[in-house]
Amino acid sequence: MAMLWKFMRVAKYSKTALSPKVKVRGIPTHSRHSSSKSVPSDFAASAPCSNTVELLGKSYPQDDYSNVTEKILSKVGKNLHNRKHHPLWLIKEQVKEHFYKHYLGRRGTPLFSVYDGLSPVVTVQQNFDSLLIPQNHASRRKEDNYYLNRDHMLRAHTSAHQWDLIHSGLDAFLAVGDVYRRDTIDNTHYPVFHQMEGVRLFSCHELFSSIKDGEGLQLFEQGHRTAHKQECHTMEAVRLVEFNLKQVLTKLMTHIFGDGLQVRWVDCYFPFTHPSFEMEINFQGEWMEVLGCGVMEQQLVNSAGAQDKIGWAFGLGLERLAMILYDIPDIRLFWSEDERFLKQFIGPHIWQKIKFQPLSRYPPLINDISFWLPSDTYSQNDFYDLVRTIGGDLIEKVVLLDEFAHPKTKKVSHCYRIVYRHPERTLTQDEVHRIHRAIEESAVRELGVEGRF
Repeated sequence: MAMLWKFMRVAKYSKTALSPKVKVRGIPTHSRHSSSKSVPSDFAASAPCSNTVELLGKSYPQDDYSNVTEKILSKVGKNLHNRKHHPLWLIKEQVKEHFYKHYLGRRGTPLFSVYDGLSPVVTVQQNFDSLLIPQNHASRRKEDNYYLNRDHMLRAHTSAHQWDLIHSGLDAFLAVGDVYRRDTIDNTHYPVFHQMEGVRLFSCHELFSSIKDGEGLQLFEQGHRTAHKQECHTMEAVRLVEFNLKQVLTKLMTHIFGDGLQVRWVDCYFPFTHPSFEMEINFQGEWMEVLGCGVMEQQLVNSAGAQDKIGWAFGLGLERLAMILYDIPDIRLFWSEDERFLKQFIGPHIWQKIKFQPLSRYPPLINDISFWLPSDTYSQNDFYDLVRTIGGDLIEKVVLLDEFAHPKTKKVSHCYRIVYRHPERTLTQDEVHRIHRAIEESAVRELGVEGRF
């Protein structure tokens, strides 16, 4: 579900190698740090050669909104959630099996259908407009998303498929896929991660049939919008939908993590669910957010052609669940091709108890970088994206150490600490120095900063 962007997201670094499905015909010069022409190392991005991107068999002209990089495009089509025995595949299959077994239709067939091969390239209309996300909402910013152009982008959440699937006539479904967000850099954030979306719609009969004297209850009214319900919903309908949603998700989490799991619900806000909640579980004494959910906005449901139904939606991050369940400490490991990692998740069945055994813990190398910011064009996510583009998955973490405003010039300086660590081998000082130097030069050239190196 949208807004659950605090979730998880590695591959062994080499020059950016695109999959056969991805061909970049160029990144326009106005697309900030998408190329690094003068970086004196193998870590420079490729030079532009035209103004289109060919992705998954289609061509997309670029414009002033285009900001997707070759390194991100190289992840498209990897579909880790469909790679057998991968930890993300295991989590997906566990959730699928749970829903298939416990929620059946009238004829005994699974109530929920599953879609795990939908294209990650969506329109801006699908990703935002169809979900009623306002035009001025912060989630639309270029600084936070990967745009192919003004009309197309890499989906920021699997919620981008909600409207289309409901419009096709579905009342209960799970949508799984890779999603893309420009974000901070640490062991739990990666620009590509995987989400599962769940949606369930109820007719009046389905919602109230098991309620004593429920024949007179209605889904809709002409009332007032409050913190607890939409103006068109009756309170009885909202309470039953909420109860069903929380019951479904509590059973799911208990099924995955075992009996005795402590669950709590925190009120929150998503643009296309009202009211909405985040679920937190207590794992090894720490409360951790694992998903967000809520009663769907009726305007969205109505516009998709299900005017006589009310429903809920949830979204969960597969990396978050896998990191907790298998004790995986670093999100980059999900992209590893190291057999020492992958073989740990091969077992006779998807419910086999697995605890990740760490590979050798290679030492980190730490370098700081300081620069004066340009007047009004700087975004931290632009810098993070530049660091990822050049350093790839050698970058373990980037932390803003210090922010300083000069008392006379009013210029602002940032100092970042970059932690380099390869998950599969020991890095050399010379290797890291070359990458760090490339980052410094690219930051000056592409972001317009003034170096304090």
